[in-house]
Amino acid sequence: MPVIELKNIARSYKNGQVFIEALKDIDLSIEEGDFVSIMGPSGSGKSTMLNLIGCLDKPTSGTYEIAGKRVEKMGDSELADIRNQLLGFVFQSFHLLPDLNALENVELPLIYRGMGGNERRKRSIEALKSVGLDERIHHRPSQLSGGEQQRVAIARAIVGDPKVLLADEPTGALDSKTSENIMAIFQELNDHRGITIVQVTHEKSVAEYGYRIFHLLDGKIERVEDVVK
Repeated sequence: MPVIELKNIARSYKNGQVFIEALKDIDLSIEEGDFVSIMGPSGSGKSTMLNLIGCLDKPTSGTYEIAGKRVEKMGDSELADIRNQLLGFVFQSFHLLPDLNALENVELPLIYRGMGGNERRKRSIEALKSVGLDERIHHRPSQLSGGEQQRVAIARAIVGDPKVLLADEPTGALDSKTSENIMAIFQELNDHRGITIVQVTHEKSVAEYGYRIFHLLDGKIERVEDVVK
């Protein structure tokens, strides 16, 4: 059974007097444990698609199911629950709170779940340990390198044990060596923890860490490329 299924998805909006069709006729099925990449030129609809999959936006038409739940007609509070319970997010710019240390940043999703302090701290330390940062838990973002900040962001994304990890240009702000380290963590999460990963990237070498690449053009899936390992 697919963990993510989009059928006949379209997303359009008005920008002033201009009507924009950001996505058209999108059919997309992602099985649990899959690792897929989304590529395309600027304006092709990559970020719009990721926002829809991440329940940060709603389609204009079509149906969307995640883990068997129909979400396209859910209200804001229901969508927030889906994001908190089923999804983890990693962004290019990390989005860490500067006044909190690594441990406190990772704890945030669990605070929103109402989890008690002891369990929250234990799980957050385990998440930081899984990305190799157990000795940096009391450092604030300004005391960490870009790669370390991204690892904190990954720990925050996985601390709630999500079904799906969504990544928007996760290596876009990193050098090539650090990018390789981050993608090795993604591969580990996919291979050994079974987390489904959907990433948007403009780098072919990064996209090829996944099993399939969805190529978007003008809001449509132009082709699907199977990655030969």
